[in-house]
Amino acid sequence: MSWHRKHLLDIESLSVEEITTVLDTARAFKAVGERAIKKVPALRGKTVVNLFIEPSTRTRTSFELSEQRLSADIVNFNTEASSLKKGETLKDTARNLEALNIDIIVIRHSASGAPHFLARVLHASVINAGDGAHEHPTQALLDMFTIREKKGRIKGLNVTILGDILYSRVARSDIWALTKLGAKVTLCGPSTLVPRVFEQMGCRVTYDVEEAIRDADIINLLRIQHERQRKSMFPSLNEYSSLFGLNKARLARTKPDALIMHPGPINRGVEIDSQIADCGRSVILEQVTNGLAVRMAALFLVNGGKGPHEVAAG
Repeated sequence: MSWHRKHLLDIESLSVEEITTVLDTARAFKAVGERAIKKVPALRGKTVVNLFIEPSTRTRTSFELSEQRLSADIVNFNTEASSLKKGETLKDTARNLEALNIDIIVIRHSASGAPHFLARVLHASVINAGDGAHEHPTQALLDMFTIREKKGRIKGLNVTILGDILYSRVARSDIWALTKLGAKVTLCGPSTLVPRVFEQMGCRVTYDVEEAIRDADIINLLRIQHERQRKSMFPSLNEYSSLFGLNKARLARTKPDALIMHPGPINRGVEIDSQIADCGRSVILEQVTNGLAVRMAALFLVNGGKGPHEVAAG
């Protein structure tokens, strides 16, 4: 089992073996993160650019820390002060960065397909940290890592994704990963945000929240993507909360070992009650911890690493 790709652009194009290689490599890096000295020299002498053209705190911080732990040199590209504001194209910006002999670009962009475009025009490796409402591959991989760690497997599990599916890149990446790895995926939320077209990806769509969560082994909650949608998609946050929010009464009707996941940031009191977000069945903070290991694995693999057997040597 090994990795041969130069980029990590999406989950859709990955094979089951490739996904498993990332997860196994991440497991090896998680063990590194539990040591007294958390750094390994895997990317020493390599330069990584974090090109976040869409605002992000959590994902960017996670990538930065992952890069530091791999001993990389890091350039953070601040779009607020950048020439992209002055009309420079993404291609020009990337070419200028590449002239600095960078090795890896981690990009977040509001345009779907921006990472794929960069991968075609640059020599550097490209990692997609979220492109529009298209994909967010490292989030899906850390979700798979968390499920596998907590449940021991993914195949055969019932996973319900609840919330704004239409505008969610996390949902698309999760659906690709879960269906490839053999989980049964149910989507639920307002009909305006969960169109039946998603059934073509191998999911079951329902608008009955009680039914959607009743047999779920994993309940993955998504926040409403205000920044990507028209305001008319549902009447109000209060109504969303009463119809689709995970509250104590609904939680009581789920399997006792069902796990609660959320990619963050959480809107407490909207998609999830505050107490549930902090309860023992919530793995939201574990997802954050696992995100470091998964992003270390992604950076390591696109830089030429072959798999988990090479990590221990570090």
